[in-house]
Amino acid sequence: MSTPVSELPPHGEGPAGDAAVQEALDGAWPRDLPAADERELLAAGRDVLRADATGIGRAKWPGVFPRSGRGVAPAFGTGRFRVQAAIARRDGADGRAVVHLVWAGADRGGTFTDGRVSDWYFIRTVSRKGGSTWTPQPRI
Repeated sequence: MSTPVSELPPHGEGPAGDAAVQEALDGAWPRDLPAADERELLAAGRDVLRADATGIGRAKWPGVFPRSGRGVAPAFGTGRFRVQAAIARRDGADGRAVVHLVWAGADRGGTFTDGRVSDWYFIRTVSRKGGSTWTPQPRI
């Protein structure tokens, strides 16, 4: 018997519907990472998504957002952007993970849409000193 998943809120519900979206994600894809890894991945995934959508913070990830001779205008404004829900889960082999994000934002034309979905993939990288971190991968 499968676990019932809550009904998703209607589009346009705003922040009031975000908890239901988070509950649906959690119910659809059970946790499979240590809590510390999950927290680190969720924070990084939100930051990478924000950098991708708004342009803010791209310099932190030169492998994901390489510098070019010309600037790229962000597709979404910072004032009307929010992550509605997010989960981090393993992606196949050890040392690989995906952060699945549901988000809302207003594009340059002013059209606000919620329920947008983005996946960011990460690999665990180990430093020479023995520590490790999760590194986002560029989109192909």
